[in-house]
Amino acid sequence: MKFERRFTTAGQETYDKIPFRSASSEIRNPDGTVVFSAENIEVPEQYSQVATDILAQKYFRKAGVAAKLKRVEENDVPSWLWRSVPDTKALEKLPEDQRYGGETSAKQVFNRLVGTWTYWAWKAGYFSSEDDARTYYDEMSHMLACQMAAPNSPQWFNTGLHWAYGIDGPSQGHFYVDYKTGKMVKSKSSYEHPQPHACFIQSVSDDL
Repeated sequence: MKFERRFTTAGQETYDKIPFRSASSEIRNPDGTVVFSAENIEVPEQYSQVATDILAQKYFRKAGVAAKLKRVEENDVPSWLWRSVPDTKALEKLPEDQRYGGETSAKQVFNRLVGTWTYWAWKAGYFSSEDDARTYYDEMSHMLACQMAAPNSPQWFNTGLHWAYGIDGPSQGHFYVDYKTGKMVKSKSSYEHPQPHACFIQSVSDDL
């Protein structure tokens, strides 16, 4: 597949043309007690408070995000698209309470989503060239940041946690199509091939 740029410039940081701001989000009970609070989170300047609240309260990964990450080299994948895992040696130098946390920036969320989509597509041979892959990555990142496009909630929740942060877990009964064989395979990891969909098309039967 070939892609053309409409909103971004080759060689330029995707978010350079998009202003971001520091924001806060809070949920209170009717009696005034605080249920959820997040300070100094980074969101696009154009985001409303509702959009900010949904992102911070629902879609930010709250735990398991390493403060120090390292790339996992893959010979058949461009270096800018390599997935990441916790850098255990670098983490050992930090106080224990600073080693892992949650997402604090919309950029982290956009990058893990689009990075994973691009990574999967690259593995499956969707792109005509590396330039097309980079164009897709940049354009899709821009579209998410500017609210021109958005996936469904399970994508925000689950997609990219393995690719971006090396978060893993035992199989939960998910299946995926192996791009090499075209056959359905049971996933051995709950995060490498997560369930990023919520609606299912069921067969219709006449039961009247």
